[in-house]
Amino acid sequence: MSDTRTAERIFAGGDIITMDDAHPSAEAVAVKGGKIVAVGTRDDVMAWQGPTTEVVELHGRTLVPGFIDGHSHFINAVRLGGWANVSAPPAGKVRTFTDLIATLKASATKLGLKPGEWVMAYGYDVSAMDETRDLNRDDLDAAFPDNPVMVLHVSLHGAVLNTAGFKAVNFDLNAPTPQGGMTLRKPGSTEAAGLVMEHSFLPIFMQMPSPSEQQQLDAMGTAQELYASFGYTTIQDAPMEPATRPLYHKAAQQGRFYLDIVGYVNWLEFPHVLETGAEPFNGPYDNHFRVGGIKIIGDGSPQGKTAFLTKPLLTPGPAGEKDWVGEPNVTPEDLNKVVKLAYDNGVQVMTHCNGDATIDMMLDAHEAAGAPAGKRTVIIHSQIVRQDQLDKYVTYGFLPSFFTNHTFYWGDVHVENLGKERGSFISPTQSARKRGIRFSNHTDFAVTPLDAMFVLWSSVNRLSRSGHVIGPDERLTAHEGLRALTIDAAHQYGEEATKGSIEPGKFADFAILDANPTKVDAAAIKDIKVVETIKDGKSVYMRESAPAA
Repeated sequence: MSDTRTAERIFAGGDIITMDDAHPSAEAVAVKGGKIVAVGTRDDVMAWQGPTTEVVELHGRTLVPGFIDGHSHFINAVRLGGWANVSAPPAGKVRTFTDLIATLKASATKLGLKPGEWVMAYGYDVSAMDETRDLNRDDLDAAFPDNPVMVLHVSLHGAVLNTAGFKAVNFDLNAPTPQGGMTLRKPGSTEAAGLVMEHSFLPIFMQMPSPSEQQQLDAMGTAQELYASFGYTTIQDAPMEPATRPLYHKAAQQGRFYLDIVGYVNWLEFPHVLETGAEPFNGPYDNHFRVGGIKIIGDGSPQGKTAFLTKPLLTPGPAGEKDWVGEPNVTPEDLNKVVKLAYDNGVQVMTHCNGDATIDMMLDAHEAAGAPAGKRTVIIHSQIVRQDQLDKYVTYGFLPSFFTNHTFYWGDVHVENLGKERGSFISPTQSARKRGIRFSNHTDFAVTPLDAMFVLWSSVNRLSRSGHVIGPDERLTAHEGLRALTIDAAHQYGEEATKGSIEPGKFADFAILDANPTKVDAAAIKDIKVVETIKDGKSVYMRESAPAA
């Protein structure tokens, strides 16, 4: 056989879910030069076998396309080594403030932090803890009188700081709450109690302590391994912080990326970036990194009660407000301007919209820009979307990136805050599918863990922490749920011609699972493990306990 017909690797001996509607399953796949060269029966594909071909026997395991991250914050994975995980189960082990303080102290000891050095944590979620009040700076001051402390809210839209932390970021404890912000105050006082969110948190976020550039560069490999361990081969950071953009370009130049990373420019600096030509929008991958477009943060989080709604919550707002509907993080005028600027320059727009009022603003901005077709505008989260808005998604070609993990982590909270009808309609994947809307599904890491099989499980089961099904009519089949992690997620990036399904000519990006999610009981999907992840035909992750192929 000539070298041109000799594959480097052939995968066979297990279920192969191609996500190609024309040929949904196969017996074998051949790979050469990082691309898929043959898919079909074992006999047909073995025609590509030569003396140097490695035949990878799946031993009954399941091969699927590599997972494509609908939305997350890759930089968080780079920094996790210096942050304490104060998440509630199952993402962490914190159930009480006592647990939280103990976790912070253990992290500070492990890292050898000295007085004056930051203690950082992520995952704080009072709605999943035993306490009925928010953590405050007095709680943190008692444990850390000599260290600034920042405990990030699980939404990543706010944090609780201690007194030393507020001082370190020059935050005036008695400053008025800015428009679009939320500053929890001590009872009967104008002093900040500790929790700040949205525009109150934004100045702090811009000063958030981070490891040195070299430390972050050195952590790029470990961060990618975390994604690869869950089968991801294309991942995202949206929005990139201003200091992160050059860091990514440097990492690419140094050859540190082996997964494909797509970064989105923060909308606040987009006009300057565009004017100066600082980023190659719409360019190809450069050593596995490219800039995909811009990310707008339209509102806050439903679990943090900072999403912008057309109808009020049934419970008090984050600071005890009555008839609370939240606030947007951007004015309609500014949103209209930046959307038109992006559209006029052929730049993709991704907008964080949790509440339906924010989605209305984004629909209005699209119309104000002339409602151009073919933009593949992404509405990240689309949590509290209405039926009529989904109809407009169809008209305008909007692509939701849903967040079905919310049905587990905060489904009960949403029903309490929004009522059963609205609360059960969060991330309405089946309603979108029946309209022909292509959507992705995501973790918003580090808001929820990266586990792609848990994402799939949540879309199929929609089971809350308390065991209630949140919106039974919105449940997907396992195959439908896989589309949101593969071919339809690739469509979101405009990469469906090269990724997202197992077809000849596409990149050989695969995940090997220890069970077939379309065949196991729906409740068992979350227990499926990724055995191996393959990028461009090469293994980039292998589970230690996996048997040799």
